[in-house]
Amino acid sequence: MVLINLLIVNILTIIVNDESLSMGFLNKVTERRDSWSEHAMKNTVKKRIENVVIIGASHAAAEAISTLRKSGWEGSIALVGDEKNLPYQRPPLSKAYYKGELGVEKLAIKNPQFYLKAKVDLFIGRRVESINRQEKYVTLDDGKNIDYSHLIIATGTRARYLSVEGGDLHSIKYLRTMADVDDIKKALKSSAKLLIVGAGYIGLEVAASATKQGLNVTVLEAMDRVLARVTSPVVSSFYQNMHAQAGVEIRLNTALEKFAEIDGKYFAVLANGEKLEFDCAIVGIGVIPNTELADDAGLLCDNGIVVDEFTRTADPFIYAVGDCSNHPNFIYHRRIRLESVPNAVAQAKTAAKAICGKDVVYKQLPWFWSDQYDVKLQTAGLLAGYDDYKVEGDVKGAKFSVRYFKHGKLIALDALNSPAEFIKAKKLIMLEASE
Repeated sequence: MVLINLLIVNILTIIVNDESLSMGFLNKVTERRDSWSEHAMKNTVKKRIENVVIIGASHAAAEAISTLRKSGWEGSIALVGDEKNLPYQRPPLSKAYYKGELGVEKLAIKNPQFYLKAKVDLFIGRRVESINRQEKYVTLDDGKNIDYSHLIIATGTRARYLSVEGGDLHSIKYLRTMADVDDIKKALKSSAKLLIVGAGYIGLEVAASATKQGLNVTVLEAMDRVLARVTSPVVSSFYQNMHAQAGVEIRLNTALEKFAEIDGKYFAVLANGEKLEFDCAIVGIGVIPNTELADDAGLLCDNGIVVDEFTRTADPFIYAVGDCSNHPNFIYHRRIRLESVPNAVAQAKTAAKAICGKDVVYKQLPWFWSDQYDVKLQTAGLLAGYDDYKVEGDVKGAKFSVRYFKHGKLIALDALNSPAEFIKAKKLIMLEASE
């Protein structure tokens, strides 16, 4: 009877007033859910277990556990994570943790007692190999099966690898996990020249941290400005100048041909034939959502695992949250996948409440932040498609904001050392979106 009630609650009720919300995907989610609901109703007597399994030891996982218990979930909870750590904070990895200002214990999102009190079955250092939707269990890499009544997929993303000759040399590093940073810190102990490929947030944050530690840093960027995919030329110019003043060499419009080891030394060979010597290289060219488990299980995936406004997939017993999920955004009237801690936490709350029968539509404004040197950048909203912008404040004094407009409406804001402007913009963007 419990399962039948859940199926009744799980009817897709997205109300859309913009065709650009990819209605085709929503229709597919609905069709698959209806089909799966019929199958599930025929098999409701097979198992009575009430167990939420969470795949991925992340910000989202910690929040889901907390919200489940606060929302009255009395069943079991199991957490499976392929790293050998309890859920920890990711943003400080390229900053405070890299510089040694934050220890392992401070990175933890919750202390071990939290998981004991919440009665969580921990499978840390284990990987889920497959999801059996018909029998409702997951299989771990050690062969163990864990039954579930509800499943939350919070598998996040992985670093995008650079497919060039020499890309597998030991001196080429990627920064995504605590273990990655530990490996980089070890390599940099005997290094003087650091090469960074990619001038996105991760690349520039590492550049700032490494420069403060006295390393000679060179950044290679294929585009004509830093942060080109996420901000405007005025903000890009500010960061380029700031890094240049700190001693970072930034090479724009630069294509990397290959890496090479010559006589025990490492070189980046550029498309123009130039060779740049380095001791260690860190590649930061974006990420790929971890959707393979969902895809293999027959769930709809497209730049993430496709979910509805309650974070449900086409299977009413499976949810996807955080960086790996593709969800409808009712502020920008389109589907999006966000790489953002606030988004992961908010979606985890939505999923946990839905599991407890308390459906709340996920309707959050995307926001992000980045710390470089003494400048905190806070971004409210998504600026894609802006047709006008306005700069306010003191650019030279590193205290200013940039407002982005589309058809006269504020859609996003970059605030540099201007927290009050950031807070105001979040409220205003939400207000204008509701009009």
